Amino acid sequence: MASSSPLARAHSPSTSTSSVTAALLASASPIPPRRFLQLHAHLLRTGLLALSPVTTTAAFLSLAAASLPSHRALAVLDHHLTAASSLPSTFQCNSILRVLSDPSDALRFLRRMRALGRRGNAFTLAILLKPRCALAHARQLHANVVAEGHLRDALLATSLMACYANRGDGDGARKLFGEMPARDAVAWNVLISCCARNRRTKDALKLFEEMRGRDSGAEPDDVTCILLLQACTSLGALDFGEQVWAYAEEHGYGAKLKVRNSLIAMYSRCGCVDKAYRVFCGTPQKSVVTWSAMISGLAANGFGDDAISAFEEMIRSDVAPDEQTFTGVLSACSHSGLVDEGFRFFDMMRCEYGLKPNVRHYGCIVDLMGRAGLLDEAYELVTNEMKVAPDATIWRTLLGACRIHGHVDLGERVISNLIELKAQQAGDYVLLLNTYAAVGEWSKVSEVRKLMQEKGIQTTPGCTTVEHNGEVYEFIADDDAHPRKVEIYEKLNEINKQLRIAGYVPNVSSELHDLDSEGKESALTYHSEKLAIAFALLVTPQNRPIRLAKNLRVCVDCHNFTKVFSGIYNRLVIVRDRTRFHHFQGGKCSCNDYW
Repeated sequence: MASSSPLARAHSPSTSTSSVTAALLASASPIPPRRFLQLHAHLLRTGLLALSPVTTTAAFLSLAAASLPSHRALAVLDHHLTAASSLPSTFQCNSILRVLSDPSDALRFLRRMRALGRRGNAFTLAILLKPRCALAHARQLHANVVAEGHLRDALLATSLMACYANRGDGDGARKLFGEMPARDAVAWNVLISCCARNRRTKDALKLFEEMRGRDSGAEPDDVTCILLLQACTSLGALDFGEQVWAYAEEHGYGAKLKVRNSLIAMYSRCGCVDKAYRVFCGTPQKSVVTWSAMISGLAANGFGDDAISAFEEMIRSDVAPDEQTFTGVLSACSHSGLVDEGFRFFDMMRCEYGLKPNVRHYGCIVDLMGRAGLLDEAYELVTNEMKVAPDATIWRTLLGACRIHGHVDLGERVISNLIELKAQQAGDYVLLLNTYAAVGEWSKVSEVRKLMQEKGIQTTPGCTTVEHNGEVYEFIADDDAHPRKVEIYEKLNEINKQLRIAGYVPNVSSELHDLDSEGKESALTYHSEKLAIAFALLVTPQNRPIRLAKNLRVCVDCHNFTKVFSGIYNRLVIVRDRTRFHHFQGGKCSCNDYW
């Protein structure tokens, strides 16, 4: 029996031009490259393709683009375009562009079509914005969009903005946004997302006010609210986040589950666990994301037992936990030192729910073991027992545990693994410096500093932010940039006097330079969080908590300083550092000095 495949029919001696057309059009899906080349050779030998109508040629070219590697497909396309007496239509050209996987080849094909007189349209340019489109290509397309008058096409312009955002070019996205004659909510949301993604979080918040202006051309929608709440989460901007929530409720977005989930995360990441819990309780249809956000929020704020209770309530509610849920509950165990519970949940994830632990789950277990002092066991887990390859984050987690427990030898081995991964960063060397300094090995501290200098490794300066009246203020150590710097330093000196009277003694082990005791105390006096506390004391009413966000881990001395401050000044101080929250009140911290 004769085969009925398009390729077999194309090889038949009696095949007519019309049947070849039908066969080609029927072969819209890719075929193996070798079979395509056989078909191509047959068509060239018989001359059937030259006799076919333009629709058949276009179908053949689309099949070539879909079946061959991009560079070979482009050679076939170029050959047939040169020999053809008529060109495929713009629609047909777009079909070919859609299946060319390499952005560079797609651009070359477009240039070839234009040289032959087929210019394309706005949809043609939109097709070229492929996921792997390079920044240089995006800029070429931007020039074409402007030159050809396609800026009014909102879909094309916002797709190009998103391409800029994905490539980290916030300025390019903002420039294109400014050129658009009309901007809808989607365009605004893309720009807000671009700012947040490129760590220009404060710029993202400013766009909310611009968007609400009379000339913006669009009102914020539920997606805007979600993006802004996420930005507030990143920045710890509670007051601004509550403004966004008020807007969402006023405009009918407050009942949307994704908005409420983002609000729970925002409150949790600003240290307002009670408010996050009220929103959580008021959410009627809780998804796994809702539960995970609440569990993770409780964990990050040091309420490990409450996070575990929420997890168990989730199970009783017949909501199946996912990978993110287990990351939250394992994190709760690690932050609270609940070793046995952590291993129980780790086994539950694998055995009861059939979830394969990912690198974040292993990271929580390594953190749990490291904080509990089980350093050798944690190293054994990472090197021999993990089912996934350890990443730099896991090694850094173990390195942090080495610093806490002064395990110098293991710290050196961990650093060697980071070097092998070519993933070492300035913070890793600082952790090693801390480890050496903790045991008084100042010669090795000097060696590491010299190595960092030779490699040009720059440390990230500690930065603390505090929000006041919707404005976010940043402080670094020994900061003199604030307009109220004289008041701030006077207030900090006053605080230091009061705390010393109460028994506070600077913990000089937090200073990594080999100075005498007096020099170390002086170096510690004006850390960024201490300046931020002094400023907050000047501007925040007595009945309001002081909320700080730190980009690095809180040092031991600043932790002790804030504990004593909270008791002497009767203030609640909530500090979010790189790894967790600290709620200081009455001379104590929610982490129980376990962080």
